Amino acid sequence: MKLKKTYKFAGVTSLYITLSLTLAMGVFLYISETKIYGYLAVFALVTFVCSFLFIQNRVERFIYKKINKMQKEMSILDAASFGRAQITTDMETLTKQMGRFAQHKKLEIETLKIRESYRKEFLGNVSHELKTPLFTVQGYIETLLDGAVEDKNVRDKYLERANKGVERLTYIVKDLDMISKLEAGGLVLEKESVNIVELVNNVFDLLEMKAAKKNISLIFDKNYKSAVFVNADKERIQQVLTNLIDNSIKYGKREGTTEVRIEQLIKNKVIVRITDNGIGLEKSKLTRIFERFFRVDKSGSRKVGGSGLGLSIVKHIIDAHGEKIYVESQLGIGSEFSFTLENAK
Repeated sequence: MKLKKTYKFAGVTSLYITLSLTLAMGVFLYISETKIYGYLAVFALVTFVCSFLFIQNRVERFIYKKINKMQKEMSILDAASFGRAQITTDMETLTKQMGRFAQHKKLEIETLKIRESYRKEFLGNVSHELKTPLFTVQGYIETLLDGAVEDKNVRDKYLERANKGVERLTYIVKDLDMISKLEAGGLVLEKESVNIVELVNNVFDLLEMKAAKKNISLIFDKNYKSAVFVNADKERIQQVLTNLIDNSIKYGKREGTTEVRIEQLIKNKVIVRITDNGIGLEKSKLTRIFERFFRVDKSGSRKVGGSGLGLSIVKHIIDAHGEKIYVESQLGIGSEFSFTLENAK
């Protein structure tokens, strides 16, 4: 913000100097009995103007040099934040400006600390998630190399378990690559007119066998006789639906249901709701549900598999579409995930 320059300090100081010198000059003329008192006004005016110009210039340069020195000595200060045009002899205004600048830098430092904490937590999570399947695979392979390979039953069982560990590693690496591309903007969306009803049916067919193992019914809230077209990336939205419906199956109760509703929200928006009657979530966990590797129940979550990145990817894809995703849940009753999409024109 460019501050208005003030001349109050220089003006008042010059006035004091002028009054003092004029008074001294008047006393001198009186003592010396010199009768040229008329020139005192001219003397006062010249003294005031010269004093004002000198003081204004010197104080301005003094303040500028001090701030410039601070900029060089304090690496966190942004040299572009204070220009010569912003310097003022009004110390109160300058103090306020420095206060605002310090507050801004304080917020920046706090943000960096939060990011650093998040980075450490993320690296710890990645290390933990990769370590578990790696050690599992390593353990089975070492057992086979130590002689268990000769036993056909043990060999087949251990190879199958090692394969599951490799699959888990593949999920994690693939999902991490996906998130990296989404965050870096390297994943370009190919939007087109998509029938969202057809996409949901495709996902139902894909997950039908998985749902059947727990006797979970995959249903619509009603019979959609006509198509509902949205403007979206078909592949990515199918990925969103797959992750959300797959989660509802993983954490759903046996003999339960997963219901999909498609509603007109406003004139140019639809909202897709995916509701289940599963285990539900505590209210305190809802704010973190879309974080990478966040697990509501770490021990239970590992049993159902997955990379722990599914909901984070869902959030990134919806954000990339410029849309919103919501979650409502009650522990022991169930959850509802919903997201908006733009109607196709």
